[in-house]
Amino acid sequence: MGEIDDAVERADREGFTRQPPKTLQARINFLMKQLRTTKAVAQEIGVSQRSVERYRKGERKHPPQAIAERIDVAVRARWQPQVRRRRRKQAATTTGITVETRARFGYTAPVGTTDDGRFRRLTVHLPPAYAQRLFNARDAGASDQQMRQIIAEGFKEIYFQDGGARAMGLSDVTLNDIDYLDLDY
Repeated sequence: MGEIDDAVERADREGFTRQPPKTLQARINFLMKQLRTTKAVAQEIGVSQRSVERYRKGERKHPPQAIAERIDVAVRARWQPQVRRRRRKQAATTTGITVETRARFGYTAPVGTTDDGRFRRLTVHLPPAYAQRLFNARDAGASDQQMRQIIAEGFKEIYFQDGGARAMGLSDVTLNDIDYLDLDY
């Protein structure tokens, strides 16, 4: 996963209205409801069917760290899909998305101005159209670089050009060397 994917996942988790199951047995039972068979759960988390049966019955309560993390990822990926869809739809149609980052921004500018990339710390609210483009790209399996470009285009329009009020000669904005990136919607 890239930085943008991680940021979208964090934003999704922040929107949970209820916390996912805490105990191993409850998590395995939740996955059983979602995937229907012990074989499917076993394939999803990378263990044997017998291990899934032991986790489900409570015979085994402490899996190795790597397996516990895979169980956590599998549960969180399937937890409250309706809440996620509703929040994404709202961001893509009405509220937009807020991007907070510290990264190196570079750009192509007219002769006589500086185009040296430099680190900036920015918090910018992007309109719903950019949220929709970002979600569509992510769902289509776009690379992290492609999703960075969508965010960079939004920063160019909203922050650098102030919606058409300045820096109209600015053509390409790039987002590089991300220290951190956080999304909220």
